[in-house]
Amino acid sequence: MNDIEQEKSDIEKGKIAAITSYILIVGILIALSMNAESKNKFASFHIKQALGLNLTFISIGLLISNFSNMQIYISFWVFFTVLWVFGILSAIKGENKAIPIVGNLYQKLFKSF
Repeated sequence: MNDIEQEKSDIEKGKIAAITSYILIVGILIALSMNAESKNKFASFHIKQALGLNLTFISIGLLISNFSNMQIYISFWVFFTVLWVFGILSAIKGENKAIPIVGNLYQKLFKSF
């Protein structure tokens, strides 16, 4: 089997865990347990992306909860919805595309996953 076929095989094996990781925090925990033995690179990439996205969402959400401005809330939700959709679509397509703006940072921060 050549490298391209091996990569496609790895993507197919890790696709379920990668997609699952984008389903809230519970999805990340499930994906981590699914990927614990095999350490699939594709699944690990998307687990890091989803973990970073969820932690950033919670952190910024806590900060903006002190404001009572609907424009801030709507902007926050739209921004994170776009990033989440980008991440899950790249997992569904079988691509290792980092989430715009913050994706590369998540890969560096979560090297151990």
